[in-house]
Amino acid sequence: MRINNGGPATSLDSIVLFPFDDHSIPFQHGVKLNLMGKQTGHGNKPVVPLGETGAHDSLWIAYYGTVLEIDGELWMWYLGQGPDEHWHQRVCLARSNDGRTWEKPDLGLVEWHGSSQNNLVDMGEDMHVQAFVIFHEPDEPDQDKRFKMAFETRKHSSRLCVAYSADGMTWRESPDNPVAGWFEMSGGAKVDGCYYLAGQGGKHAVGIRQLATCASYDFEHWADATCSGLRRSNLSPMPLVTGKNTGEQVHLGAALWNRGNVIIGFYGKWNGHPSNDRRMVTMDLGIAVSNDALHYREPIPDFPIVSAAEDSWGSKRRESLTLNFPALIQGQGFENVGDETLFWYAPWPEETSDGVRVTSWPRDRLGYFSPYESGIWVYGGRSDPHFVSAPIDLEGGAARLTVNVEGINEHSSITVEIQDHAFRTVPGYDRSASQGPTGPGLAQPVTWQGKNVIDGVTGLIRVRVDFGGVRPEDVRLYAVYLDPV
Repeated sequence: MRINNGGPATSLDSIVLFPFDDHSIPFQHGVKLNLMGKQTGHGNKPVVPLGETGAHDSLWIAYYGTVLEIDGELWMWYLGQGPDEHWHQRVCLARSNDGRTWEKPDLGLVEWHGSSQNNLVDMGEDMHVQAFVIFHEPDEPDQDKRFKMAFETRKHSSRLCVAYSADGMTWRESPDNPVAGWFEMSGGAKVDGCYYLAGQGGKHAVGIRQLATCASYDFEHWADATCSGLRRSNLSPMPLVTGKNTGEQVHLGAALWNRGNVIIGFYGKWNGHPSNDRRMVTMDLGIAVSNDALHYREPIPDFPIVSAAEDSWGSKRRESLTLNFPALIQGQGFENVGDETLFWYAPWPEETSDGVRVTSWPRDRLGYFSPYESGIWVYGGRSDPHFVSAPIDLEGGAARLTVNVEGINEHSSITVEIQDHAFRTVPGYDRSASQGPTGPGLAQPVTWQGKNVIDGVTGLIRVRVDFGGVRPEDVRLYAVYLDPV
């Protein structure tokens, strides 16, 4: 399947239409977008806490790392710092089955203070890392490169470096390091055979923090130029700032969640104080989306998807002599686990962090469409509130359509119509034939008078969803899924 939404024209295993992706859903009538801020979490309780006194991660934990599912288990690589080390952060590994309860395994790889009973991964002698992103490619022909790491280290003057591993625990850095200029990243995605890193850096944004992207097709040769993906200033080419810590900036780019036809990014929403005092920076986590892994947009500008004021006043910050305003840092870490969407993050700055935390949403429910209250001034007279997707190519196959929805009852409903690229109804898939969903749920099926799949349709199609009933405004539509059969 393919979707013509401005992203790479590649075949996808499935397509998900999120309301906040206005390139995949460009046509909207009488519906409003709502984003869901942080729903549930552990409050100020870290799920990966500081190590015991004297341990390699007892001073602080900085989550400039990655969470990935490896053979049915969640692995988290994070940065820890111990006593008697000056900004010497080491890569550590934790494991979990549910994303909330983590263990720090004894890997036996690195000796620290006379013992190798710790969870330090082997990065080579005296390697300290400032930020990193890990990719896992189990089908990589070279088994020594099944795991790939892009990282920043003072060893190479904070310039972009890469390393490889067969097991994710013992790493060897490339002999060609550094492979590019200064780049401090928090997320990455592989799209159409190309690796993309989202971070801050690049000569087009000297002196300010903005989301930039660098790219490589082989993980060794990276473009020296970076793409400006998201900036929070309204001035061009340079924002009006009086110091490096003032103004509205983007900290560390964005953590990325590649959903195929759309990439969801959580970025550091740096709000600097006019005094240029770094302690007075506040930083929620914002949300931005992209369809090409290069250019990002905010569905609702400056919306705090995870609010720092609610979750960055841990005991370590309160006890610190350095008084900082509430702020958070993001890392590469999205996963759907069961019926939930999980995301991991930590307090900022690093020295006030007491560990990594997690927040959750019901699965894929980061935002939803609901109709405005009815009225001709809203709907335009003859049409129910609805939206229409970008053109989709089923590539000669069949697809099953399901919806992630709430509020379906005897008073509120939705119908789904399949149209051709010119907005004409495909025979047999009109609104009057639409059946379901019959209730709320994460993957409620839609059929058309006994047809449970979209099949035998040539050319491009569009998905139109209409909201109906006497109370259509009660419906919350979070996602539409197209999966091949």
